[in-house]
Amino acid sequence: MEIVDFNAMDADAAAAYVRPCASIGSFVSGLVTGRPYPDRTTLLAHAERLASEWTRTEVDEALADHPRIGERHRGTGASAAMSDAEQSGVASDDDVRRRLAEANRRYEERFGQVYLVRAKGRSAEELLLLLEQRLGNDDAAEAEVVHQQLTQIALLRLSALVEDAA
Repeated sequence: MEIVDFNAMDADAAAAYVRPCASIGSFVSGLVTGRPYPDRTTLLAHAERLASEWTRTEVDEALADHPRIGERHRGTGASAAMSDAEQSGVASDDDVRRRLAEANRRYEERFGQVYLVRAKGRSAEELLLLLEQRLGNDDAAEAEVVHQQLTQIALLRLSALVEDAA
């Protein structure tokens, strides 16, 4: 969708359009009320500023919309489609699935939440290596990494949804 079309949408439609990027109320409403945007670069810069203000509670709530690495999204709609596309580089052989499932289990036991990582453009081996490294983080450091990863995911998704006018 072109930026001019996003700018022209009614507020509810615009909110529904960007919500799959990050299901955080302040982010969605901030993107919608920040309109009109002169171009995509301005929109993305505004999104990044909004993401920098997310609270730990907001990030935790947004994690509920993200599947485990190596698993398909349980839902339907735009967020599920985006997630499945982002994880398309994750190998599907049985050994990799087993290793990812075990690593996800250890991460969830350690941190009490799903392992969130920007999967787009990364192999299963890279995702496993990053997970192993992150298991050594303390809780505060891991919370910061999760925030950064969610920001990257949101910006990549938004970037794919909105383009400059032709």
